[in-house]
Amino acid sequence: MEEKQLAILVGIVKSTRDLSECERSLDELERLADTAGAETVAKVVQVKETFDPRTLIGSGKVSEIAGLARNHAANLVIFDEELSPAQIRNLEGDIGADVTVLDRSMLILDIFALHATSGEGKLQVELAQLKYTAPRLVGKGLELSRQGGGIGSRGPGESKLETDRRHLHEKVVALEARLRELESNRAVMRAQRDRSGIPKIALVGYTNAGKSTLLNAITGANVLSEDKLFATLDPTTRKAELPGGEQMLLTDTVGFIRKLPHHLVKAFKSTLDEVKYADVLLLVADAADAEVAQQLNVTEEVISELGGADKPKIYVYNKIDKLVDFDPKPTENAVYVSGKNGTGIDKLLELIVEAIRKTKREVKLLMPYTEQSKVSGIYNEYTVLSSEYTDDGILISAILDERGIGNYRNFILR
Repeated sequence: MEEKQLAILVGIVKSTRDLSECERSLDELERLADTAGAETVAKVVQVKETFDPRTLIGSGKVSEIAGLARNHAANLVIFDEELSPAQIRNLEGDIGADVTVLDRSMLILDIFALHATSGEGKLQVELAQLKYTAPRLVGKGLELSRQGGGIGSRGPGESKLETDRRHLHEKVVALEARLRELESNRAVMRAQRDRSGIPKIALVGYTNAGKSTLLNAITGANVLSEDKLFATLDPTTRKAELPGGEQMLLTDTVGFIRKLPHHLVKAFKSTLDEVKYADVLLLVADAADAEVAQQLNVTEEVISELGGADKPKIYVYNKIDKLVDFDPKPTENAVYVSGKNGTGIDKLLELIVEAIRKTKREVKLLMPYTEQSKVSGIYNEYTVLSSEYTDDGILISAILDERGIGNYRNFILR
C-alpha cells in the first residue's frame, strides 16, 4: 500500500474580507488532497495585496512553510492558486528538503489520472497533463506514471512522459488527433440516439453530489459510486422507464468544482458535450453541504460555458437522508431526494416527464405523397395523434420535439 504523503496547503488573498472564502476553498483543497492520498498537516494563508512574481507569496511565508515542512516531515506543499513553472522551481529551491510543490490544477489532474478508466478518459487526462503539468515538472526528474510514486507524478499514459519540448509537442499533436477520432465516434453514437427520439437527460453538478448514486437509483444500474471527489470521469448512459412507460436516456457526467481549470474543461470537451446535447439537465446538489448554494452557482457557470444555459433544468437536492428535521420548501422546478434510500425519486421522475413535455408541442404537417420516407420517420420517432389523406398530401397531427420541428419545418402548417 502506497504510504500517505504529508501535505501543507497554502492559500493567498488580497484582503481580509476574502479570508472566509479562502478558508472554504482550502477545506475543499484538503478533501482533494485526501482523495489523492495525502494527509494535510498544516494550512497557511497569506493576506497580500500584490502577488510576488518569484514565489507568489512573500519570503517570510516561504520561510514559515519551510519550518512547517521540517517540523511535520511534510514532503508536499499544495497551493490553492495557479503557479508558473518558474515559481514552482523557486519555491522548491527555497523550501528545500525534497519537498514537491504543486498547484490546485496539478492536484486535480493527479486525481483524474487515478480515476480515469476508459481509453478516452485516459487520453484526455494525459493530454491535459502534457499541456499543463509536464512543463511544470521540467528538471525534477519525476516519472509521470502510477509507478512513479507520489502525488503530482501519476499519469495513465507512458511510464515516463517526455519533457523535451519538441517531443512534448509531437505527443500533444498525436493525442489531439486520437481524441478527434474518438470525438467523431461519439458524435455518430449521439446521432443514433437522436434518431431514436428517446429524450436525453443529463446529470450535472458538483463533484461528490451523488450523481452516480442517483443514476443507479433511477435506472437500476450498478455504476461505481464512491464518497470521493471526481469518482466519475467517464460519462455513463443508461436507459430508464418514466411514469407512463416512456423511455429516457440518463447520462452521468464528470463533476464540477471551484476554480475548475479551463484547460480541463477544454480537454474533456467531447464528454462534457453531453450537457449541450441533453434535452433536460438535472442539476444535482448535496443538500447536506453548507456550501450547497455556492456549489450550484459553480455548476450553472460551467453549464453556461458549455452552452447549456438555456436548457430546461430541474434542481435536485440530493442526500436528504443526512439531514435532521428536514423541512423542504417546494418550488416548481426543484425536488428533494435521497439517491441512497430512494426518497423523492418518484417525484423527480414526474418532474422529468413534465420537463420533457414542455420541450415538445403538437403540430400539424402536410406531407406530400412523394415524401414517404419522411412520413415513416415521423411515425417511427414521434407520437402521431391523427392522420388524414387529402388531395394535397397526408395531413398529420404529431407531437414533435425541437429537433423534429427543425427537421420538418418546411411541412408544418402555420
